Amino acid sequence: MLSRVANNLFWMGRYIERAEHIARFMNVNYFASLDAPNQLSQSRNFVLQSMLFMVGDPVSDIDKELNEEEVLYDLGLNPEKPYSIISSIKVARENANSSRDLISTELYESLNKFYHFVMNYPTETYKKTNLYDFTVNITEITAVLRGKIRGTLLHDEVYAIIMMGVNIERAIQITRIINTKYNDALMAKGSYKDPIGNSYEWTTLLKCAESYDMMRRLYKKTPNGTSTLEFLLLNGKCPRSFMNCINQVHKHILEIDKKVEYSQSSTAFLVGKVKAEFQFKQVDEVLEDIQGNLNMILNKMFKISESMEKEFFNY
Repeated sequence: MLSRVANNLFWMGRYIERAEHIARFMNVNYFASLDAPNQLSQSRNFVLQSMLFMVGDPVSDIDKELNEEEVLYDLGLNPEKPYSIISSIKVARENANSSRDLISTELYESLNKFYHFVMNYPTETYKKTNLYDFTVNITEITAVLRGKIRGTLLHDEVYAIIMMGVNIERAIQITRIINTKYNDALMAKGSYKDPIGNSYEWTTLLKCAESYDMMRRLYKKTPNGTSTLEFLLLNGKCPRSFMNCINQVHKHILEIDKKVEYSQSSTAFLVGKVKAEFQFKQVDEVLEDIQGNLNMILNKMFKISESMEKEFFNY
Protein backbone atom coordinates (compact mmCIF):
# COMPACT_ATOMS: atom_id res chain seq x y z
CA MET A 1 0.00 0.00 0.00
CA LEU A 2 1.27 3.49 -0.85
CA SER A 3 2.01 5.62 2.21
CA ARG A 4 -0.14 8.41 0.72
CA VAL A 5 -3.14 6.05 0.50
CA ALA A 6 -2.55 4.81 4.06
CA ASN A 7 -2.52 8.44 5.20
CA ASN A 8 -5.87 9.03 3.46
CA LEU A 9 -7.43 6.00 5.16
CA PHE A 10 -6.12 7.08 8.57
CA TRP A 11 -7.56 10.60 8.23
CA MET A 12 -10.84 9.36 6.79
CA GLY A 13 -11.35 7.42 10.05
CA ARG A 14 -10.36 10.41 12.14
CA TYR A 15 -12.67 12.89 10.43
CA ILE A 16 -15.69 10.57 10.59
CA GLU A 17 -15.16 10.17 14.35
CA ARG A 18 -14.57 13.90 14.83
CA ALA A 19 -17.86 14.82 13.13
CA GLU A 20 -19.78 12.44 15.38
CA HIS A 21 -18.33 13.76 18.64
CA ILE A 22 -18.89 17.41 17.77
CA ALA A 23 -22.50 16.69 16.73
CA ARG A 24 -23.28 14.74 19.90
CA PHE A 25 -21.63 17.33 22.11
CA MET A 26 -23.73 20.09 20.50
CA ASN A 27 -26.93 18.08 20.88
CA VAL A 28 -26.46 16.96 24.49
CA ASN A 29 -24.98 20.23 25.74
CA TYR A 30 -27.70 22.37 24.15
CA PHE A 31 -30.70 20.34 25.27
CA ALA A 32 -29.32 19.26 28.68
CA SER A 33 -29.25 22.93 29.65
CA LEU A 34 -33.09 22.85 29.71
CA ASP A 35 -32.95 20.46 32.72
CA ALA A 36 -29.95 22.04 34.44
CA PRO A 37 -30.42 22.76 38.18
CA ASN A 38 -28.74 26.17 38.31
CA GLN A 39 -29.06 29.42 36.42
CA LEU A 40 -25.57 29.43 34.89
CA SER A 41 -25.93 25.92 33.41
CA GLN A 42 -29.27 27.00 31.93
CA SER A 43 -27.73 30.08 30.31
CA ARG A 44 -27.67 29.82 26.52
CA ASN A 45 -24.52 31.96 26.40
CA PHE A 46 -22.76 29.53 28.79
CA VAL A 47 -23.75 26.58 26.58
CA LEU A 48 -22.49 28.28 23.39
CA GLN A 49 -19.18 29.18 25.07
CA SER A 50 -18.82 25.54 26.14
CA MET A 51 -19.31 24.37 22.53
CA LEU A 52 -16.66 26.76 21.21
CA PHE A 53 -14.25 25.76 24.00
CA MET A 54 -14.64 22.09 23.06
CA VAL A 55 -13.69 22.64 19.38
CA GLY A 56 -10.64 24.71 20.33
CA ASP A 57 -12.04 28.20 19.64
CA PRO A 58 -12.65 29.51 23.19
CA VAL A 59 -14.22 32.90 23.84
CA SER A 60 -11.71 35.25 25.49
CA ASP A 61 -14.37 37.44 27.16
CA ILE A 62 -16.86 35.28 29.09
CA ASP A 63 -19.22 38.28 29.46
CA LYS A 64 -19.51 38.70 25.70
CA GLU A 65 -23.02 37.98 24.39
CA LEU A 66 -22.80 35.40 21.60
CA ASN A 67 -25.10 35.18 18.61
CA GLU A 68 -26.69 31.73 18.85
CA GLU A 69 -27.37 31.30 15.13
CA GLU A 70 -23.82 32.34 14.20
CA VAL A 71 -22.23 29.90 16.67
CA LEU A 72 -24.44 27.00 15.55
CA TYR A 73 -23.69 27.78 11.90
CA ASP A 74 -19.93 27.92 12.56
CA LEU A 75 -19.98 24.56 14.34
CA GLY A 76 -22.28 22.80 11.91
CA LEU A 77 -22.40 24.11 8.37
CA ASN A 78 -19.74 26.80 7.96
CA PRO A 79 -17.25 25.48 5.35
CA GLU A 80 -14.81 28.26 6.30
CA LYS A 81 -14.32 26.88 9.82
CA PRO A 82 -11.87 23.93 9.97
CA TYR A 83 -13.61 22.52 13.06
CA SER A 84 -17.14 22.50 11.57
CA ILE A 85 -19.00 19.25 10.92
CA ILE A 86 -19.33 20.05 7.21
CA SER A 87 -15.53 20.54 6.92
CA SER A 88 -14.88 17.15 8.58
CA ILE A 89 -17.29 15.34 6.24
CA LYS A 90 -15.84 17.02 3.14
CA VAL A 91 -12.29 16.00 4.07
CA ALA A 92 -13.39 12.46 5.02
CA ARG A 93 -14.97 12.04 1.57
CA GLU A 94 -11.92 13.48 -0.22
CA ASN A 95 -9.73 10.96 1.61
CA ALA A 96 -12.13 8.14 0.68
CA ASN A 97 -12.00 9.23 -2.99
CA SER A 98 -8.20 8.93 -2.93
CA SER A 99 -8.31 5.36 -1.59
CA ARG A 100 -11.43 4.17 -3.40
CA ASP A 101 -9.94 0.87 -4.57
CA LEU A 102 -9.16 -0.26 -1.00
CA ILE A 103 -12.59 0.30 0.59
CA SER A 104 -15.89 -1.43 -0.11
CA THR A 105 -18.61 -0.04 -2.36
CA GLU A 106 -21.02 -0.19 0.60
CA LEU A 107 -18.76 1.99 2.76
CA TYR A 108 -18.10 4.47 -0.04
CA GLU A 109 -21.80 4.78 -0.93
CA SER A 110 -22.73 5.39 2.73
CA LEU A 111 -20.03 8.07 3.05
CA ASN A 112 -21.11 9.67 -0.22
CA LYS A 113 -24.74 9.74 0.95
CA PHE A 114 -23.55 11.30 4.22
CA TYR A 115 -21.64 13.98 2.30
CA HIS A 116 -24.68 14.93 0.19
CA PHE A 117 -26.93 14.97 3.27
CA VAL A 118 -24.68 17.52 4.98
CA MET A 119 -23.95 19.59 1.85
CA ASN A 120 -27.66 19.91 0.99
CA TYR A 121 -28.94 20.54 4.51
CA PRO A 122 -30.96 23.82 4.58
CA THR A 123 -28.83 26.29 6.53
CA GLU A 124 -31.61 28.61 7.72
CA THR A 125 -33.77 25.71 8.92
CA TYR A 126 -30.79 24.23 10.78
CA LYS A 127 -29.96 27.52 12.53
CA LYS A 128 -33.53 28.26 13.60
CA THR A 129 -35.26 24.96 14.40
CA ASN A 130 -33.39 21.85 13.30
CA LEU A 131 -30.34 21.49 15.54
CA TYR A 132 -31.76 18.30 17.05
CA ASP A 133 -32.62 16.70 13.69
CA PHE A 134 -29.26 17.61 12.16
CA THR A 135 -27.08 16.39 15.05
CA VAL A 136 -29.04 13.16 15.58
CA ASN A 137 -28.73 12.34 11.88
CA ILE A 138 -24.96 12.97 12.03
CA THR A 139 -24.48 10.63 15.00
CA GLU A 140 -26.69 7.92 13.47
CA ILE A 141 -25.02 8.04 10.05
CA THR A 142 -21.52 7.87 11.57
CA ALA A 143 -22.64 4.77 13.50
CA VAL A 144 -23.72 3.26 10.16
CA LEU A 145 -20.31 4.13 8.68
CA ARG A 146 -18.51 2.39 11.54
CA GLY A 147 -20.75 -0.62 10.96
CA LYS A 148 -19.80 -0.63 7.26
CA ILE A 149 -16.09 -0.39 8.18
CA ARG A 150 -16.36 -3.36 10.56
CA GLY A 151 -18.81 -5.38 8.50
CA THR A 152 -17.65 -4.98 4.89
CA LEU A 153 -13.84 -4.56 4.95
CA LEU A 154 -11.23 -7.29 5.28
CA HIS A 155 -9.78 -7.11 8.78
CA ASP A 156 -6.26 -6.53 7.49
CA GLU A 157 -3.86 -3.56 7.37
CA VAL A 158 -6.46 -1.31 5.67
CA TYR A 159 -8.96 -1.96 8.47
CA ALA A 160 -6.25 -1.53 11.12
CA ILE A 161 -5.17 1.86 9.72
CA ILE A 162 -8.77 3.17 9.57
CA MET A 163 -9.49 1.93 13.12
CA MET A 164 -6.22 3.47 14.35
CA GLY A 165 -7.55 6.80 13.07
CA VAL A 166 -10.98 6.23 14.61
CA ASN A 167 -9.61 5.32 18.06
CA ILE A 168 -6.93 8.02 18.20
CA GLU A 169 -9.56 10.61 17.31
CA ARG A 170 -12.02 9.17 19.82
CA ALA A 171 -9.41 9.37 22.60
CA ILE A 172 -8.67 12.99 21.68
CA GLN A 173 -12.33 14.03 21.43
CA ILE A 174 -13.35 12.29 24.67
CA THR A 175 -10.46 14.01 26.46
CA ARG A 176 -11.48 17.38 24.97
CA ILE A 177 -15.07 16.81 26.10
CA ILE A 178 -13.92 15.87 29.63
CA ASN A 179 -11.72 18.97 29.71
CA THR A 180 -14.61 21.17 28.56
CA LYS A 181 -17.12 19.80 31.07
CA TYR A 182 -14.55 19.99 33.89
CA ASN A 183 -14.08 23.64 32.95
CA ASP A 184 -17.89 24.07 33.01
CA ALA A 185 -18.08 22.32 36.41
CA LEU A 186 -15.57 24.81 37.85
CA MET A 187 -17.94 27.63 36.83
CA ALA A 188 -21.36 25.97 37.35
CA LYS A 189 -20.81 24.42 40.77
CA GLY A 190 -23.20 22.14 42.63
CA SER A 191 -25.02 23.38 45.69
CA TYR A 192 -24.06 20.85 48.37
CA LYS A 193 -20.96 19.29 50.00
CA ASP A 194 -18.40 19.07 47.15
CA PRO A 195 -19.64 21.80 44.74
CA ILE A 196 -17.34 20.79 41.84
CA GLY A 197 -17.55 17.02 42.35
CA ASN A 198 -21.36 17.17 42.54
CA SER A 199 -21.87 19.52 39.60
CA TYR A 200 -24.61 18.65 37.10
CA GLU A 201 -21.95 18.96 34.36
CA TRP A 202 -20.65 15.44 35.13
CA THR A 203 -24.02 13.97 34.18
CA THR A 204 -23.99 16.00 30.96
CA LEU A 205 -20.44 14.77 30.29
CA LEU A 206 -21.50 11.11 30.51
CA LYS A 207 -24.41 11.75 28.15
CA CYS A 208 -22.03 13.48 25.71
CA ALA A 209 -19.99 10.26 25.71
CA GLU A 210 -23.06 7.98 25.44
CA SER A 211 -21.96 6.40 28.73
CA TYR A 212 -24.53 7.59 31.28
CA ASP A 213 -26.62 4.40 31.52
CA MET A 214 -23.64 2.05 31.69
CA MET A 215 -21.95 4.19 34.32
CA ARG A 216 -25.11 4.09 36.47
CA ARG A 217 -25.32 0.33 35.93
CA LEU A 218 -21.71 -0.17 37.07
CA TYR A 219 -21.54 2.28 40.01
CA LYS A 220 -25.22 2.20 41.04
CA LYS A 221 -25.15 5.82 42.21
CA THR A 222 -25.50 9.37 40.93
CA PRO A 223 -22.45 10.43 38.88
CA ASN A 224 -19.86 12.64 40.56
CA GLY A 225 -16.46 13.92 39.47
CA THR A 226 -14.47 10.94 40.80
CA SER A 227 -16.64 8.14 39.38
CA THR A 228 -17.09 9.89 36.03
CA LEU A 229 -13.37 10.47 35.52
CA GLU A 230 -12.56 6.90 36.56
CA PHE A 231 -15.17 5.51 34.15
CA LEU A 232 -14.25 7.66 31.12
CA LEU A 233 -10.48 7.60 31.54
CA LEU A 234 -9.48 4.33 33.21
CA ASN A 235 -12.23 1.74 32.65
CA GLY A 236 -11.15 -0.45 29.74
CA LYS A 237 -14.61 -2.01 29.43
CA CYS A 238 -16.27 1.31 28.59
CA PRO A 239 -16.09 1.60 24.76
CA ARG A 240 -15.77 5.39 24.93
CA SER A 241 -13.08 5.50 27.61
CA PHE A 242 -9.52 6.61 26.98
CA MET A 243 -8.26 3.24 28.27
CA ASN A 244 -10.38 1.32 25.76
CA CYS A 245 -9.22 3.61 22.93
CA ILE A 246 -5.52 3.13 23.74
CA ASN A 247 -6.09 -0.65 24.00
CA GLN A 248 -7.61 -0.62 20.51
CA VAL A 249 -4.81 1.56 19.14
CA HIS A 250 -2.26 -0.89 20.57
CA LYS A 251 -4.08 -3.87 19.04
CA HIS A 252 -4.18 -2.25 15.59
CA ILE A 253 -0.59 -0.96 15.59
CA LEU A 254 0.57 -4.55 16.14
CA GLU A 255 -1.41 -5.54 13.04
CA ILE A 256 0.39 -2.87 10.99
CA ASP A 257 3.88 -3.28 12.48
CA LYS A 258 4.60 -6.97 13.11
CA LYS A 259 8.18 -6.79 14.37
CA VAL A 260 9.27 -8.99 17.27
CA GLU A 261 11.14 -6.12 18.93
CA TYR A 262 10.40 -2.41 18.62
CA SER A 263 12.85 0.46 18.78
CA GLN A 264 12.19 3.13 21.39
CA SER A 265 11.40 5.64 18.63
CA SER A 266 8.71 3.45 17.02
CA THR A 267 4.98 4.16 17.24
CA ALA A 268 4.30 0.69 18.66
CA PHE A 269 6.73 1.36 21.54
CA LEU A 270 5.12 4.75 22.24
CA VAL A 271 1.59 3.29 22.23
CA GLY A 272 2.67 0.39 24.48
CA LYS A 273 4.27 2.81 26.93
CA VAL A 274 1.10 4.94 27.18
CA LYS A 275 -1.06 1.83 27.54
CA ALA A 276 1.11 0.45 30.36
CA GLU A 277 1.10 3.81 32.17
CA PHE A 278 -2.71 4.08 32.23
CA GLN A 279 -3.32 0.40 32.87
CA PHE A 280 -1.99 0.87 36.40
CA LYS A 281 -3.06 4.49 36.98
CA GLN A 282 -5.50 5.17 39.81
CA VAL A 283 -8.21 7.79 39.79
CA ASP A 284 -6.67 9.50 42.86
CA GLU A 285 -3.59 10.31 40.75
CA VAL A 286 -5.83 11.89 38.10
CA LEU A 287 -7.72 13.93 40.72
CA GLU A 288 -4.47 15.44 42.05
CA ASP A 289 -4.19 17.49 38.85
CA ILE A 290 -7.17 16.94 36.53
CA GLN A 291 -6.24 19.66 34.05
CA GLY A 292 -2.61 18.57 33.93
CA ASN A 293 -3.53 14.92 33.35
CA LEU A 294 -5.98 15.80 30.55
CA ASN A 295 -3.37 17.97 28.83
CA MET A 296 -0.83 15.16 29.21
CA ILE A 297 -3.24 12.68 27.53
CA LEU A 298 -3.83 15.07 24.63
CA ASN A 299 -0.09 15.62 24.17
CA LYS A 300 0.57 11.87 24.18
CA MET A 301 -2.16 11.24 21.57
CA PHE A 302 -0.79 14.04 19.37
CA LYS A 303 2.68 12.48 19.64
CA ILE A 304 1.31 9.06 18.65
CA SER A 305 -0.42 10.59 15.63
CA GLU A 306 2.75 12.46 14.60
CA SER A 307 4.82 9.30 15.04
CA MET A 308 2.35 7.39 12.82
CA GLU A 309 2.73 10.01 10.12
CA LYS A 310 6.55 9.94 10.25
CA GLU A 311 6.86 6.15 10.39
CA PHE A 312 4.13 5.01 8.00
CA PHE A 313 2.76 7.96 6.00
CA ASN A 314 5.91 9.88 5.07
CA TYR A 315 5.80 10.40 1.32
